[in-house]
Amino acid sequence: MTSTQRKSAKTREKELTLAIYRIERGRSHTKAMKLSVSAVAREAGVTPALIHNHYPAVAEVIRTKLAKSSRQQRDLKQSQLKEALERNRQLRQHLSDAEERIAKLASINEVLLLKNKTLRATAADRRVVLLR
Repeated sequence: MTSTQRKSAKTREKELTLAIYRIERGRSHTKAMKLSVSAVAREAGVTPALIHNHYPAVAEVIRTKLAKSSRQQRDLKQSQLKEALERNRQLRQHLSDAEERIAKLASINEVLLLKNKTLRATAADRRVVLLR
C-alpha cells in the first residue's frame, strides 16, 4: 500500500475499535491512560475530526463509555453528598439541643445566684455566723 492510498472505512473503523480496546486495557502505544476521542485518534494515528465526521458510531461508543464512568462518579459524589448532608443535619440538631440545655442551665444559675445573694443579705442582717 502506498502512502497516498487511503485505508478503507472498514479497516479504519477496526483500527479505531482496537485503539479503544488498547486504551481501556492500559496497553496503549501512546501511553494514553484515559479514554477520549482525542486519545483514540492519537492511538489510531488520525485526527479527532476524522472520528467525529466520518465515524460517528465510534465517537458515540467512546461517549457512551465515558458517560458510564461519569455516571458512576456522579452517583458516588451524590451519595457522599447525601451522607454529608445527613451528618450536617445531625450536628445541627446536636448543636440546637446543646444550646437549649445551656440556656436552661444559665436560667437555673441565675436563680441560684439570686437565692445565694438573698441568703447572704439575710444572714448579714441577722448577724448570722456563716459556717464554711
